Amino acid sequence: MATVIICAVLVVICVYAVISYKKKLTSGCCGGGDSKIRVKPVDSDKSHYEHKALIHIGGMSCRNCAIRVENAFNKKDGYYAKVNLHKKSAEILSKQIMTEDDAREVLEKCGYTLTGMEIEK
Repeated sequence: MATVIICAVLVVICVYAVISYKKKLTSGCCGGGDSKIRVKPVDSDKSHYEHKALIHIGGMSCRNCAIRVENAFNKKDGYYAKVNLHKKSAEILSKQIMTEDDAREVLEKCGYTLTGMEIEK
């Protein structure tokens, strides 16, 4: 009897794993099925941003992750973000000085971690 229960549990686990894997193949690691829509910053003229930082991001693994991070910054007033998924980084232009705490707060709210930051100007 115990063998039947163990086999049944293993079958349920395998079925769940296959369904989860198929979902990742079709809609990226974040699921959802729909592609995220990019949010444009209110001010899209890059010359209006005085400060520039390069942040390194932990936890991104698909295009939806990159768009989620970009949108999180672009929704904030005074920020313009462009994420590079392959380098796991983002170039952030801002009208005010951005601190590591500011970047960490935005990233953690959308489920990612700040692994480094370089102020460029």
